[in-house]
Amino acid sequence: MQESMAKQTNIQMPARKLRRVINEVRGKSVLEAARILKFMPYFAARVVEQNLIAAIANANEKFGASASDLKVSEIFADESKTYKRGKPRAQGRIYRRLKRTSHLTVKLSSNN
Repeated sequence: MQESMAKQTNIQMPARKLRRVINEVRGKSVLEAARILKFMPYFAARVVEQNLIAAIANANEKFGASASDLKVSEIFADESKTYKRGKPRAQGRIYRRLKRTSHLTVKLSSNN
């Protein structure tokens, strides 16, 4: 079984928001996954779609597979570092804001 992969690191988005999108395309064929992502209203869908396109290009470059022969075998989002920022509040106080980031990994395998 031939497998290709695409990774994106330090995406400025919580892994929770990415997981909401990737759970819909896990295990689907690449063409169906691309169709689903195209019409999803979330910004995370654009990020996942870009990674899917990169993984398709990697598969084509590595072993000449076309998109119709591929399926999403594995896709996951992991948490990355969290940036701690401050938000000024009343009476000189400051509230902490956590800007979460994540890593996205997409693995495609051939159907045959």
